[in-house]
Amino acid sequence: MPKIGDIQLPDFPLLLAPMEDVSDPPFRALCKENGADVVYTEFISSEGLIRDAAKSVMKLDIYEKERPVGIQIFGANLDSMLQSVDIVEKSGPDIIDINFGCPVKKVVSKGAGAGILKDVDLMVSLTKAMVERTKLPITVKTRLGWDDSSIKIVEVAERLQDVGCKAIAIHGRTRAQMYKGSANWKPIAQVKNNPRMHIPVFGNGDVDTPEAAMRMRDDYGLDGAMIGRASIGYPWFFNEVKHFFKTGEHLPPPNMVERVEAARRHLQMSIDWKGEKLGVFETRRHYTNYFKGIPNFKQYRMKMVTSDDAADVFAAFDEVLQKFGDYEFSA
Repeated sequence: MPKIGDIQLPDFPLLLAPMEDVSDPPFRALCKENGADVVYTEFISSEGLIRDAAKSVMKLDIYEKERPVGIQIFGANLDSMLQSVDIVEKSGPDIIDINFGCPVKKVVSKGAGAGILKDVDLMVSLTKAMVERTKLPITVKTRLGWDDSSIKIVEVAERLQDVGCKAIAIHGRTRAQMYKGSANWKPIAQVKNNPRMHIPVFGNGDVDTPEAAMRMRDDYGLDGAMIGRASIGYPWFFNEVKHFFKTGEHLPPPNMVERVEAARRHLQMSIDWKGEKLGVFETRRHYTNYFKGIPNFKQYRMKMVTSDDAADVFAAFDEVLQKFGDYEFSA
């Protein structure tokens, strides 16, 4: 069974990916309840942390019921990253994760996220310095490379391991691909099959069905799957994968009562954590998947994603339950 430092994980753990404006405490709580083995915070700017920016500091909030939980930080400046480690440590996470994979232009343009894939030496030296700064396990999330002509992920992973990285999660796309095309898991398997590798290698990208997770485990031999977009508005995905592993059968999808209850709890927890305005706004992206596939649903979805008043959104949930309560979702 894989371990991150001294943290023992189950066979083929399922990890909730760090996703901006998604992987906040309310959503992490729902995913944890529904089978996620390890959860990660949204990525946090090292520059924001050392400047005490309110949004960055707020993302440090973690709760006992989430453990094991990793806090992910990004940046390209050594001093800022080391100061961030000191700040993050005080929040008491189980893991500190470094984001070397975010493809978004505003991050990459500063040499951070996937931008650092252009400078592997810097990537390695940053990781080494952070490992030496803390007793917490340092892990890395990255991509295959900057583009198809610069994929050196086997070498990169080995070098990161050699400076003390305790696990690596690899998204099966290059930065140039962004989120287009299909994820390529073959290079991730090459990392895992490198006889010099002994830390866990987790796969990420296009794990959107239980069958995909099983292929990642059985056909590619990876140590676990990091789940991103498949979980947005669908925290049940983790348990569905685990049930499929055990039985070879699909769990029935959650019914309308379960979906409305999850959406209601999600919104209320978000409001409790970040206030009504932000809580209402940042929960919107989940509703499409909470209620995916229901015919003639547009007017209700529009109420959920356009109203700035929490009472209106809760009322929309009640209407949905009343009108569509008997709707049967297909597997």
